[in-house]
Amino acid sequence: MSATDGSADGAADRAACPLCAADGETVLWRDGRLRVVAVDDADHPGFLRVIWDAHVREMTELDAAARVHLMEVVFAVESAVRRVLAPDKINLASFGNVVPHVHWHVIARYADDAHFPNPVWGARRRDPDPARLAAQRARLPELHRAVARMPQANQAPVHPAD
Repeated sequence: MSATDGSADGAADRAACPLCAADGETVLWRDGRLRVVAVDDADHPGFLRVIWDAHVREMTELDAAARVHLMEVVFAVESAVRRVLAPDKINLASFGNVVPHVHWHVIARYADDAHFPNPVWGARRRDPDPARLAAQRARLPELHRAVARMPQANQAPVHPAD
């Protein structure tokens, strides 16, 4: 097996990895190579994660076609978030310092959210308006449906229609 399918790391790494275990995730979309999940974050409705299914630590462990596929899905998810939630900004992040498994965060950001302009993991700057958070949460079912309708990789391009 190749690094693209995740065999480069040992079974112990996979067993200890919370993204490999995938317990309790709300999976919105998957295609056999990766999945898109909703992240339950009280301060940041519209926080999604794109996770490569195989236990791979770094993007360069994926072959070129797999990297392109992963990023096409990240961009399709970003497009869905922008279209449905109309945030002030989208944050895309891939760290892996705490969980060394290839994944991308796609986060809807608003100028008045709890952390803006800091990263969502940074210092909290304010308490967000409860009414605004409720309105954002009310649009999550529509966002989840938009992501769920993304085409599979072997079909049309994964970009949802804008």
